[in-house]
Amino acid sequence: MKKIFGLAALFLLLGSTGAMAADTVTTSAPAASFIGDHGLMLLGACIGAGLAVIGAARGIGQIGGSATESIARQPEAGPRIFQTMIISAALIEGVALFAVVVCLLVSFK
Repeated sequence: MKKIFGLAALFLLLGSTGAMAADTVTTSAPAASFIGDHGLMLLGACIGAGLAVIGAARGIGQIGGSATESIARQPEAGPRIFQTMIISAALIEGVALFAVVVCLLVSFK
């Protein structure tokens, strides 16, 4: 996880160096930056969508593991536990899909 944040910080640093150079140096040609404003927006949207998907996967994994353990302890409560598990997984998946759509809409702005 630290590597991901370090890589994101490196991209942000490389993208901002061109903007800082453009403020201090006045030239006739625009200063080239590694990542422009649109690139940083896309990077943020991708990181946001990735975090939403990772969070949803972790939540659904915990629900599935807990439901399996509960059904193993009380097999007679299996159908009720399964029903609750499916409803919870659907709610988590809906929130994750909403987060990914918002991130994609931000990237196309």
